[in-house]
Amino acid sequence: MSSLATEAKTIVVKVGTSSLTADSGPALDPAAIAQLCREIAAVRQAGHRVVLVSSAAIAAGMAKLAMSERPRDFDSLQALSAVGQIELMRAYDQACAALGFHCGQVLLAPPDFFDRARYLRARSCIEQQLALDVLPIINENDAVADDAIRFGDNDRIAALVAHLVHADLLVLLTDTPGLLTADPRIDQGASLIEEIRVVDAEIEALAGGSASSMSQGGMASKLSAARIATWSGVDTVIAAAHRPDVLVDAVAGESVGTLVCSRPERMSARKLWIAFALASEGQVQVDRGARVALAQGGGSLLAVGVTGVAGEFAAGAAVEITDADGTVFAKGLVGVDAAALRAQIGERAVEVVHRDVMVLLPEGETSQS
Repeated sequence: MSSLATEAKTIVVKVGTSSLTADSGPALDPAAIAQLCREIAAVRQAGHRVVLVSSAAIAAGMAKLAMSERPRDFDSLQALSAVGQIELMRAYDQACAALGFHCGQVLLAPPDFFDRARYLRARSCIEQQLALDVLPIINENDAVADDAIRFGDNDRIAALVAHLVHADLLVLLTDTPGLLTADPRIDQGASLIEEIRVVDAEIEALAGGSASSMSQGGMASKLSAARIATWSGVDTVIAAAHRPDVLVDAVAGESVGTLVCSRPERMSARKLWIAFALASEGQVQVDRGARVALAQGGGSLLAVGVTGVAGEFAAGAAVEITDADGTVFAKGLVGVDAAALRAQIGERAVEVVHRDVMVLLPEGETSQS
């Protein structure tokens, strides 16, 4: 076991369903939960603050109701999550109590991140638990979520929480050692990528789907979350949950998986939401002059620079902004709907996307997987 760094840090840890359940089915694995809590205890005892984002509520609900096959309809998944949350938190409560500390539950929904008042309230709730030496355990509030407005996976929640609590490190624990050069189920010569500077299209192409029927995420989800965290100024480690001392070593700066390096600047919560959490509903193509003006001047996009509109969207929707070659270089919330914008192309007085709700993307990066 490596010695932990002496400087106090805030660590967000996310663990997936496959790392918490038995190989034979959806039942929670008490040994895996106990081991995770021991790791967290070691990090906490060294003076660091830990926030846990945990999956497996649906799997726990399935086990409780003796279901072997995961339903596909949203209503059933909501009900199973409500049942499973009790079982999941009971398991964590018992494991934490055995180690001499307490845990608390925090259920979050998308408005908690894009509504300023709710954002501050969520942060206050988590910070107060940390001040009381309680381990906050976070999950999506599936029981009241709207299928059209939800996170979809806990990797993304973990990245947004890392921004929320000004984390120093995000650790995504999974059932693989990190991002590999190929799928090890197909290519035995696949090797671990130890460090990623930019999550670009080439890196994204290496990510496959989920290897478990119980899991909702996968490596693509991990990379999407890492991208969000890096834009928050937070380093991200993707590592195997079963690796001994994985958290202790990650906090100490040891190589334990794939490190995705943070960017020097920190994006606001609202722009993070626009760039990475909202699905694009269309595209707005602009001429070369408009692209240069947006990139260099930081101004708003006007209809005079628009050359084309793809898709049907309402005012307030998220759209990608592309150049003449079709390359996406920005994303933002439009002030007019698609039909009105098509009719107003070339107008100087029409503001299409205000600069306060527009995000410029570095060359080679994408906004959403």
